[in-house]
Amino acid sequence: QVQLVESGGGLVQAGGSLRLSCAASGGTFSNYVMGWFRQAPGKEREFVATISWSGGGTYYADSMKGRFTISRDNAKNTVYLQMNSLKPEDTAVYYCAARRSALSARANMYDYWGQGTQVTVSS
Repeated sequence: QVQLVESGGGLVQAGGSLRLSCAASGGTFSNYVMGWFRQAPGKEREFVATISWSGGGTYYADSMKGRFTISRDNAKNTVYLQMNSLKPEDTAVYYCAARRSALSARANMYDYWGQGTQVTVSS
């Protein structure tokens, strides 16, 4: 079983930046594809970004390209999401998730989930 714990959320003004972290334990971190998703109140969970086990492959939702960067440090068992030029519509609970096999943008393809961290962007 893999346990995931997100951190780094908070309140930021529009145009600002945040870096989210997700620490993994209980498994061999480098065996897992990692993803970030988000869910705003009243909306479905939305794909943000995913990264391959080595970090060599990434994939982003179109609305996040150029603003968000996913990265990982396998020595620290941690995946990151650097978020720049934040907008009020980025307000959501952000979740990290893990799965074996290939990159995926589909939430139901991920096996393990963290509890989420709240990001609030004020206008």
